[in-house]
Amino acid sequence: MRGAGEMKGAGGMRGAGGRERGVVTRVLRAVAYAALPAELVLFALLLGGVRVPEAVLVGGELAVVSLLVAEGVVWLRLRRRGLSRREALAELVPEKVLRLIGHELALLAGLGRWVARRRHGTEGAEGVFPHARDQAALMYGFAFVCLVETVGMSWLLARWPVVHAVVFVLDAYTVLFVLGLHAASVTRPHVLGGGRLRVRQAAHVDVEVPLERIAAVRQENRFTHEKREGELNLDVGSRTSVTLELSAPVEVVGLLGRVRPVTTVRLHADDPKALYEAVRDAVAVTRERTAPSPGPDPLPTA
Repeated sequence: MRGAGEMKGAGGMRGAGGRERGVVTRVLRAVAYAALPAELVLFALLLGGVRVPEAVLVGGELAVVSLLVAEGVVWLRLRRRGLSRREALAELVPEKVLRLIGHELALLAGLGRWVARRRHGTEGAEGVFPHARDQAALMYGFAFVCLVETVGMSWLLARWPVVHAVVFVLDAYTVLFVLGLHAASVTRPHVLGGGRLRVRQAAHVDVEVPLERIAAVRQENRFTHEKREGELNLDVGSRTSVTLELSAPVEVVGLLGRVRPVTTVRLHADDPKALYEAVRDAVAVTRERTAPSPGPDPLPTA
């Protein structure tokens, strides 16, 4: 009875601590949802040359600093309670927000790798298969159109400094975003190695397909792709050239964290024949290695 009472008391303390933690994190999130947009508005006003009272500036900066300090303290407490860094951060920031921020950072990192001519995740690979060539003209054209729009809107809005500054920042970021999408595609090719085929698209799709789950691989060109359950279409310029049929599903995590199983993967490569032959040969080798060894010959009977 005593042990049960102690366990009940300990469970109650943990429950109370969890409820307390939930209240604190909810309050911090609510403050962040109010403070961060206000900080962006304040930044846009300053960028547009609007005179903001010094008291408002000081108060806004104090609010942001206080919020960051409070979240840092709560993050350290969560870490002391045994949560990992990502789990503690997920308690303070919604997972979808974290994923969007991570995606934007991955695009910026892709731009850096593109300039430095470095690829992501290709160390020790048995085969590397680029897939961004057929979309290059489209992406460059789209970026050029966005750049022309940026120049045009800057000229049209020159008389309204605040609106001009806000629109200019958004337009400039759009150009950067488009180039980042292409840079991520260039620096994140499909990779074969370690018994897996890693298929990717820009910075938002990254799936590892074990070779033992590939039941069939075909080289086929497809230019139309309907969204169906259990299928993943990684088209480039509306085209896929290699199809993988899986014997068991693999999980695909979407940009916002949605998980779905797929048993058919269609993808494209600059050299689809090389990708097809490499996967076909690697699957054949994997099957030979995992095939059961033949048993000993039966003894002859008299």
